[in-house]
Amino acid sequence: MTFPLDDNLTDAQNELYGWIKDYMKKFQHSPSIRQMMQAMGLKSPAPIQSRLKHLQEKGYISWQEGKARTMQIVNEISEGVPIMGSVAAGGLIESYSDINEKLDISDVLKKKDVFALIVNGDSMIDACIAHGDMVLMEPIKDSFSLRNGTIVSAMVPGLGTTLKYFFKRGSKIFLEAANPDYEPIELSLDQVIFQGKLLAVWRKF
Repeated sequence: MTFPLDDNLTDAQNELYGWIKDYMKKFQHSPSIRQMMQAMGLKSPAPIQSRLKHLQEKGYISWQEGKARTMQIVNEISEGVPIMGSVAAGGLIESYSDINEKLDISDVLKKKDVFALIVNGDSMIDACIAHGDMVLMEPIKDSFSLRNGTIVSAMVPGLGTTLKYFFKRGSKIFLEAANPDYEPIELSLDQVIFQGKLLAVWRKF
């Protein structure tokens, strides 16, 4: 099968990118590294990982390195979602009429190594994050730069991973829920690994 070529990509990158788009259109999920190796006739994952990294750097895909199933095609939604006006959460207001702008979420997907998590539980319900929602997270490279009140995904070795508000008070870290039924989790900095901070919430109805 032949694919339209993009001058910004090398022949090898074009070949892989075209194949990935065709695969995801057919199967509605991203392929594995092994499947990409087989399709490209390669015996090592290194060339595939290199091409994926370049495709991400050039803004063609969103991909968490080492986890092929997290891949998304950026330009499929880069045109944005039309903003149709406003809706009242109190009294009634005039309905929308003209589309005058679009909600651009391409910047979210172009952030390096963005990944998604499925929420399990109701501890963040008062932050409008419900059980079954999907959250998009940006990796945290420097935990010392975290601001109080940031919603983070934090892993406590031996106990598991949780989505909570981050607060630092003195030498202690507090992971606080958005639900009064849950007590804050108090830790020292060396007891927690911060995986990511919240970018967006996706909910299917």
